[in-house]
Amino acid sequence: MTTKTISVEDARNYATRAEDHIFDKKSADASGKTVQKIAVALANADGGEFVVGISDDREEPDPEKRWKGRESVEAFNPILQALFEISPTLAMEPIFLHSSEYLGYVLLVRIEKSMVVHHTADNTVYVRVGAQSLPLRDPQRIMELQFAKGAVSFEDQTLSELRTEEISDATELGRFLAAYSPRTDPLEFITNQNLVDRTSWHPRVAGILLFNDNPSATLPRKCAVKIARYETKEDDPERDHLKDILTLEGPLYPLIHSTVKKTTEIMSSVSVWTTAGLRTMQYPPEAIWEVMVNAFIHRDYSISDDIQVYIFDNRIEIVSPGKLPGFITPANILESRYSRNPKIVRTLSRYPDPPNKDLGEGLNTAFQKMMEWKLKKPEIIEDGNCVKVVIPHTPLATPAEAILEFLANNPTITNRQAREITGIRSENTMKREFYALRDAGIIEMVPELRGSSAAWRKKSS
Repeated sequence: MTTKTISVEDARNYATRAEDHIFDKKSADASGKTVQKIAVALANADGGEFVVGISDDREEPDPEKRWKGRESVEAFNPILQALFEISPTLAMEPIFLHSSEYLGYVLLVRIEKSMVVHHTADNTVYVRVGAQSLPLRDPQRIMELQFAKGAVSFEDQTLSELRTEEISDATELGRFLAAYSPRTDPLEFITNQNLVDRTSWHPRVAGILLFNDNPSATLPRKCAVKIARYETKEDDPERDHLKDILTLEGPLYPLIHSTVKKTTEIMSSVSVWTTAGLRTMQYPPEAIWEVMVNAFIHRDYSISDDIQVYIFDNRIEIVSPGKLPGFITPANILESRYSRNPKIVRTLSRYPDPPNKDLGEGLNTAFQKMMEWKLKKPEIIEDGNCVKVVIPHTPLATPAEAILEFLANNPTITNRQAREITGIRSENTMKREFYALRDAGIIEMVPELRGSSAAWRKKSS
């Protein structure tokens, strides 16, 4: 166990810190059941820390009196014993704190976000919501938490209302096995790959998603793709901006291909100003492909929702149902590997031209290709119960560099054109970029163009 001396200021910070989604504090006489509840809730959510030996705000309004430490570290043995009774075992770091102006020791416990669902000694599952540790008593809610963490995958669930023939007789399975080596009988393949339950002979979700002729109509959950075209650059588009929406369905392999094809087709009809002039919106094909494949193979199929693809005038947004699994975060996603749907990933990789042939490197490839095309990198956002990847059509170049590159290919540039190629939203901010280049003696206003027609050109030598 670690013992650490902290400053008076740090001690006061612990005493005054507000309880929230990742922090809690309890007095030294807190019961083992109480600390188990907090530890389990944090582990089942996003991790965090709590202190034992500092009263919360309700128990002691005066911050200077909240630190009520124990006389020795051994006094916390019952607390530590209670934490070790949590199942499965927690990834945690207990640290004993003391400070010169406060009496006794306080126990700080840091809890890692867990890949599995934990429960207390009395078999209760808790999850952290805001500053509360709330019990999950509904078995369905607990199962959903397991799906969200990747501890259990929905792809393994059997569908008791369906027959094996929903997979074994499917057209896509026949197409797949025609190119599969060694030659394998359909029933033998789906049995060996555990795509059906070998006891009940009911198909698993993974088998239906991969090979059933129409998974959207067969599964009890939504699993299609919706593509929407919005004629705007706004972050919050209005209904009037929606110009078209379509739904794509089918087994995973052809569905991935048709989704990328349709997205590229719609995207290529969008005209945007670039540093080379007015062009159709172009992205590196590998970036679109890899982000899209990632949305299919790592989404949480237990959530009844479709993959959403939004095509705007300046970006593409791909929204995949489900939080990031296990220990994956937007910050470590490019360095970490975790498969929520291993059966789907493994089977897709066995196609002659697998969509996930760069397994584990897909998103890295997307980021690298965007950089090679001198476009800003994608943005990965965990938004509520889904993961959104934003692929911007914005150059890496500074605004000044973009303006000058545009003028190397075109005689003049307007404020609107400059805002389109730089991604700058404000007209006044764009003016300041023009003024800086003017003051440097590089560009000048076109004398005969004023008002709404105002434009700039390179200054004559």
